[in-house]
Amino acid sequence: MLLQRIQQQFIDSADLKYQCAQVLSPQVEAATQAVLASVTGGGKVMTCGNGASAAAAQHFAASFVGRYERERPELAALCLSADAAVLTGIATDFETRMVFSRQVRALGQAGDVLLVLSTSGNSANVLAAVEAAHERDMTVVALVGGRGGRLVQALRDTDVQVCVPHELPARVLEIHHLVLHCICDGVDAQLLGLPETMNPEQEISS
Repeated sequence: MLLQRIQQQFIDSADLKYQCAQVLSPQVEAATQAVLASVTGGGKVMTCGNGASAAAAQHFAASFVGRYERERPELAALCLSADAAVLTGIATDFETRMVFSRQVRALGQAGDVLLVLSTSGNSANVLAAVEAAHERDMTVVALVGGRGGRLVQALRDTDVQVCVPHELPARVLEIHHLVLHCICDGVDAQLLGLPETMNPEQEISS
């Protein structure tokens, strides 16, 4: 029974990915173009989320400052979920809802992108960050799930939403990770050109 359940997890994930490939590709392309325009215009990407979404946001920032798959100049990205001292300090001195928004107001500038992740779209601290980004004339890229929650309603016409049509957080997160990878790959492709086809005999290192 456990083996069948594990196999079904893979099948469900693959089915949703196939569905999202048809539905979400235009939004992911728009998100990639927004990020690319920012970092090539002297801006930066500020990203945040809660729990597993915070880990995904940190992974994205690391891929930008470091690299995704290919060598390239570093790109400006900052994860607002990563600094425990800043997060706990703001939460203690003010309120938890403001842990991201105060960072956005302190560091965000016009031309920057705020990339937020929320499986429900109802996280109060993420919503506050979006509001702060709009005050700074930043573009928001929102990765959400289900029907998008209140976050989708807070977006402007100039923002980009990528809403995964699923209610289970685990499935939504899997697609969010793939979307982040697509953004990284798309930016690299625009900056560096399409990668050369790897020789089948070439050794692949992890």
